[in-house]
Amino acid sequence: MGKSRRTIPEELLLLALDPTTGTTAQPQSLDLGLAGAQLVELALAGRIAPDGDRIAVVVPRPTGDPTLDCALELLRRRGTPVRAVNWIGGPRLGLRQTYLSHLERCGMVHAVAGQMCGVLPTTRYQATDTEISREIRTRLDNAIRTGVPPDPRTAALAALAHAVGLGKHLYPGNEGRSSRSRLRDLIRHDPMGGLVAHAVMDVQSGVAAQPRRNPAPVGRPATAGVRSAPEPARGVPMQPRHGSMARAVAH
Repeated sequence: MGKSRRTIPEELLLLALDPTTGTTAQPQSLDLGLAGAQLVELALAGRIAPDGDRIAVVVPRPTGDPTLDCALELLRRRGTPVRAVNWIGGPRLGLRQTYLSHLERCGMVHAVAGQMCGVLPTTRYQATDTEISREIRTRLDNAIRTGVPPDPRTAALAALAHAVGLGKHLYPGNEGRSSRSRLRDLIRHDPMGGLVAHAVMDVQSGVAAQPRRNPAPVGRPATAGVRSAPEPARGVPMQPRHGSMARAVAH
């Protein structure tokens, strides 16, 4: 997999970064979304495929992306297909920081050191290439405005953005209500993205015991099975960096 193309986890993280504060919106659900976005990216690369509400490895060959390949190897070691909700709900310590560090190395964000309460060190991340962030946002806006079925990558990104609760961050206030609704509706345009997005929402809701029925096929309305993701308040306070740990993104 060539690095000329941004991965869905990278794009989801760039969408979540607040250009003013340098914090990430919906940080706890975003961590789940990044784990889910890895599954979608691996599916688009032909390495995994949905098997009901489970994920099966079909081609274990590495993609060339170290972070994705780590996830692929963990899936392979399971030996049998794993439920998406169990995979996404598993521990993913440091995943957001891994992607932030990668974006920093690529020059798409830069770290800004600061302090909390004038004492505790913190790190914020500001986008350095705003053109990239605008291009990602424009793809979502066009899919929402035109109603034309988006390409699979954009559909999956929209599904994940809705699932982690970025709707109010991207389209705030009463004036953004219709856009948030249409963002949710885009979930039906990509079966894998829909499966993963529903799994993310189920983990947040604590619904992991019962298998979920397959998402609606492309082109069929999916109204009854589409639930609104929780939409907590925008942004969160930055958290301190402890001891000699590497830079920590605001949680």
